[in-house]
Amino acid sequence: MKFSFGENWLKYLSVVSEDNIAAAERSLCQMLDVANLQEKTFLDIGSGSGLFSLAARNLGARVYSFDYDPRSVECSAELKRRYFPADPGWQITQGSILETGFLRSLGMFDIVYAWGVLHHTGSMWSALNNAGVPVKDQGVLFISIYNDQGWLSQYWLTVKKLYNKNKFNRCIIILFHLPFLYAGPWLFRLLTGRLKIERGMSLWYDMLDWLGGYPFEVATAGKVIDFYRERGFTLVKVKTCGRKHGCNEFIFTKK
Repeated sequence: MKFSFGENWLKYLSVVSEDNIAAAERSLCQMLDVANLQEKTFLDIGSGSGLFSLAARNLGARVYSFDYDPRSVECSAELKRRYFPADPGWQITQGSILETGFLRSLGMFDIVYAWGVLHHTGSMWSALNNAGVPVKDQGVLFISIYNDQGWLSQYWLTVKKLYNKNKFNRCIIILFHLPFLYAGPWLFRLLTGRLKIERGMSLWYDMLDWLGGYPFEVATAGKVIDFYRERGFTLVKVKTCGRKHGCNEFIFTKK
């Protein structure tokens, strides 16, 4: 019982615009504190829609994208076809973060990026460990992990399991959560003039991803920081979502 991330991303590609791409580029530069990624190698773990692989390539990085979901691989390939056809500086393949042999075959990278991915593998701590494998010495690891909200996280786990059981459940869950996951945030953004979504994403497809995204695991920011510190990484930046649902973001460097 898994959510079809790739199917959701394929639909999202129909609304991707230059504004979405520019927003993705800005979010990368802001978190990494850089103006561009010239002369850098960039590994996109669980590339999903391919938007951030595209953003990294636009910023000058040599990009390697992979995803476990064949439809997500198709998404990345479609964006490459649109913007970088036949470009040797952007490679795309199917693979799993849980396969260390596959990861080691990719080589080492200046920047390893896994945003909102590792908690959907069904083996989050193994995925977190493996994400550090292809990071060069002095390289950067940029990840995000769902925030542990205690009993609320258990509620969302139940919602996700029900969502993926059948279409009827899916419709009921969407209708029930629509007011505060979509309509409310959309109205707030309209009133405050902030209709452009951070990271170039879409409120609608983000909502579906959140409601259906299973497997689903969570961790506190402190646990993630301690986990990587024990493995020779230094925390450079952390951006938490407080007590809300969503992702905590981390930038680590490898000693």
